[in-house]
Amino acid sequence: MAQVLHADPEIELCWVARRSMEDTNDTVPETAVPVVGVAADAWGPWLDAHPVDALVDFSRPESLHNYGEALRQRGVMLVSAISAYSADDLAYARQLGASTRVMCSPNITVGINFLIMAAKLLRQIAPFADVEILEQHFRDKPEVSGTARKIAQSLEVEDSRITSLRLGGIVGHHEVIFGFPYQTVRLIHESIERRAFGTGAAFALKQLAQCDNGFYTFDDLMMQLVRHELLNDRAEKPGA
Repeated sequence: MAQVLHADPEIELCWVARRSMEDTNDTVPETAVPVVGVAADAWGPWLDAHPVDALVDFSRPESLHNYGEALRQRGVMLVSAISAYSADDLAYARQLGASTRVMCSPNITVGINFLIMAAKLLRQIAPFADVEILEQHFRDKPEVSGTARKIAQSLEVEDSRITSLRLGGIVGHHEVIFGFPYQTVRLIHESIERRAFGTGAAFALKQLAQCDNGFYTFDDLMMQLVRHELLNDRAEKPGA
């Protein structure tokens, strides 16, 4: 994921932070970006010494509370791609949005968020259809996919409609199945490689940079772009 951000000509990846330097290299492979260890209480001094415009987080929910105040005080944007945030964690993230720009998404791939948009539209068109959600991940993933839960929430269906499979080295598979009379619609997203998360983070950074302070979801950023494109298309076709 760091390699994808590093390769983007519109983004400068300054450093990669971990809680510990154990089992890490001095730099990210294939780049000259340093990997550093930042203690939970050291984020303020670290950001003062190594300022950045945005922080991208793929770590754990507790990390938000470690660096949150430091980001708020300095107006640093946050792109968070953590699937296990609790309601209290998200409430805290929303509070940070009063002072800076914050985006949280349990799955930051462009494809899965487009799937959610399409599924919500189909749900509105056909609220009578049966809906089932299938998620597949690597064998050691313990919890139900946060992305699957978000899909269920977006479609207003119970978590009981989620089926989970744990198989081998699957990166991530999400499928929304709509059962109609005489037909079935399947919306499928497959994460082939973790680099897909880096591509999504790059998209989120660029879109969030155009927003005012506030709390956003990936859906919000995508809809912002869709509305912009629709308005441009309408402006180019005034007689339509």
